[in-house]
Amino acid sequence: MATANARPKIGMVSLGCAKNLVDAEIMLGGAAKDNFDLTREPDEADVLVINTCGFIDQAKEESIDTILEMHQRRLSARPAQKIIVSGCLAQRYHEELKREIPEVDAFIGLDQIAEFPRIVREVLERPAAGAGGPLDLVTRKSRYIPDYDTPRFQLTPRHTVYLKIAEGCNHPCSFCVIPQMRGRHRSRTIGSVVAEARALVKQGAKELNLISQDTTYFGMDLWEQKAGPRQPVDSSRGPTLGRLLGELDQIEGDFWIRLLYTHPAHWSDELIATIARSRKVARYVDMPLQHIHEDMLKLMRRETSRQHIEDLIIRMREGIPGLAIRTTFITGFPGENDEHFESLLDFINRVRFERLGVFKYSQEEGSRAAKMDGQIPEAVKNKRHARAMKLQQKIARELAVAQQGRTIKVLVEQPQVARSEHDAPDVDCRVLLESPLPVGEFAEVTVSGAQVYDLVARAPCL
Repeated sequence: MATANARPKIGMVSLGCAKNLVDAEIMLGGAAKDNFDLTREPDEADVLVINTCGFIDQAKEESIDTILEMHQRRLSARPAQKIIVSGCLAQRYHEELKREIPEVDAFIGLDQIAEFPRIVREVLERPAAGAGGPLDLVTRKSRYIPDYDTPRFQLTPRHTVYLKIAEGCNHPCSFCVIPQMRGRHRSRTIGSVVAEARALVKQGAKELNLISQDTTYFGMDLWEQKAGPRQPVDSSRGPTLGRLLGELDQIEGDFWIRLLYTHPAHWSDELIATIARSRKVARYVDMPLQHIHEDMLKLMRRETSRQHIEDLIIRMREGIPGLAIRTTFITGFPGENDEHFESLLDFINRVRFERLGVFKYSQEEGSRAAKMDGQIPEAVKNKRHARAMKLQQKIARELAVAQQGRTIKVLVEQPQVARSEHDAPDVDCRVLLESPLPVGEFAEVTVSGAQVYDLVARAPCL
């Protein structure tokens, strides 16, 4: 426990995606503004927050294991420490978690991050959880979105930052329960996003990673006339991602704007043209496709079609020279047979995505897919996953070798590790530098070799 004259220390363990990380940053920012001290050492914290992920089974297991591990650590290192569990797992399973892990002091949901300092003070004044059970502050429906002046304590390096432009999701994908946890899609205003972006660039950001559950739907929920599930980006009807990118492009400074978590249903020629003429939007698009066979797309309720996807990729590559497309697919979805899977492999082999990930289907409680017939045995999922990743490894190696001799712009992450325009933080390839360069700065380097996914490069002689 903090002494009478000391300010309580807040620690954070954040799990899961970048969207969850921003939530953690907001909680810590509010705590710092309210005169709490922050610590990176869990054992030093008077209040330790475990910001959980509840998206797939593996993430849920990691979250629960972390909660139990932190509880065991406090028993020996800091018995008076309070533990707060936040994030998607708390939002979704707080009732069950209260029964199964009564040692937790409080559970908070996604809407409570804005009230975090008040909640911390309440928790500090309570007796240990075991005396009266955990404090449960989770509200049923999530409605919160941050604003430009919402305090944040940046957990990423200063030069790269995640900028959340919207929250929630309107898509009915049968494998997903995100809308149940994070609510309906709700966009920030363009002015709010631009104001925050300008401040981040002024603070030293060289890369703004735009995130939400569906960045391409940005602004459409604010239209006077309701946008349908397949509505393409159309700025004649109101605020859109295209308009936002145009405004962000006008901010002074040398930085990248990176577009993550887009949905193929909303892409339009307008959006393609906006990126093509932008000076700062990276030639990189993250666009999860999940599958390509028509049967699977319908079962997944993806609100798109094979023909639409095929045509879109052609238009994107023709319209945005030098574009790298990152996508993800799901193998082992209920009902996926050999024909469906082979068509996916053929598609991957033919399109040759610059960046690609594959997930094994996770049977999520509460999703439509969890109740479907034709659940795939784990052994089959594993085999299909391995085959898809082996194919992509071959493609990635060939694409990397083809880069040799090219001069590219990179953002230096560590003295001898950088990322290109085609690489998002934490998920994509690296550029390994033959000699050190200043961290957090852009540099021009020449590709001298390849190591499967990663490139090797040297700075030109001055």
